Amino acid sequence: MIDQLDAVFAKFREAEVNLLRELQRKRQEFFYEVRKGKVHFTEAAMARQKNFLKRLVRFLRDSNLLVLLTTPIIWCCLVPIVFLDLIFTIYQTICFPVYGIPKVRRSDFILFDRHRLAYLNLIEKLNCLYCAYANGVFAYVTEIAARTEQYWCPIKHALRMKGVHSRYQHFFDYGDAEGYRRGIEQVRRDFSNLES
Repeated sequence: MIDQLDAVFAKFREAEVNLLRELQRKRQEFFYEVRKGKVHFTEAAMARQKNFLKRLVRFLRDSNLLVLLTTPIIWCCLVPIVFLDLIFTIYQTICFPVYGIPKVRRSDFILFDRHRLAYLNLIEKLNCLYCAYANGVFAYVTEIAARTEQYWCPIKHALRMKGVHSRYQHFFDYGDAEGYRRGIEQVRRDFSNLES
């Protein structure tokens, strides 16, 4: 009999497939395609987007003063984010081969494509680059941490979590001492479902 949690994860994977289908439909709706990892809009789509460009002077004039004043605080966070990116890249480069864990491809998580949107002005494009980098680093680090957790402590939590990472479904149930001792070495090395 299939475990209830496995059924939930199966529904989650089905939802991911539906999400990909919907994203493909959106590509057609907004007249772009992805070729060799780059987004390409039709000329008509680019011209239409430019009609919605908010010029810098108007953008700054329309901005909330408190938002403008707090912007440097947001940008100061870039320093620890770059450090986090660097330290986790070094960590997985050194440790993952020792543990036999497949390395996380950074380029799968840190994506820069919003700068191709003609309706964004220079400030909006810079903000989008920042957000893409920051959230990409967090996702990248989360995947490195997930694979590390699968190796060192693949046990589900008893307490409810707001969200789970990509490797959580492979973990042992909380309290399953026998299953843990019997299968820990297999789970530690089972990354077979990762895309090559």
